[in-house]
Amino acid sequence: MDEPALSPSEVQEGKFFAVISYISFLCIVSLVLKKDNRFSLYHAKQGLVLFVFEVLCFVFSVIPVFWLIRAVIFLFFFMLSLLGILQSLQGRCGRIPVLSEIAQKIIV
Repeated sequence: MDEPALSPSEVQEGKFFAVISYISFLCIVSLVLKKDNRFSLYHAKQGLVLFVFEVLCFVFSVIPVFWLIRAVIFLFFFMLSLLGILQSLQGRCGRIPVLSEIAQKIIV
């Protein structure tokens, strides 16, 4: 996903919604309320992909084989969320590996 050219006012206006996009299901709030803001939409799409992966891992974590690696996987997702939050607080549209490629294909 290429970084969109954004005005400072657009970044400032969408910063709060960009941050909450990486907190579980709150990405849906950003997708609904700020879909006209390109900055928050960029982060909301990545947050949505992260949320879907988290849900899938939670579903698979009921399988005993995944119990051993469940903590590592959720720690990895937590780190990706922190990375996204830090980038949005800095006003950047940074790419998160794997997530941004999938998020690019989402049409809102």
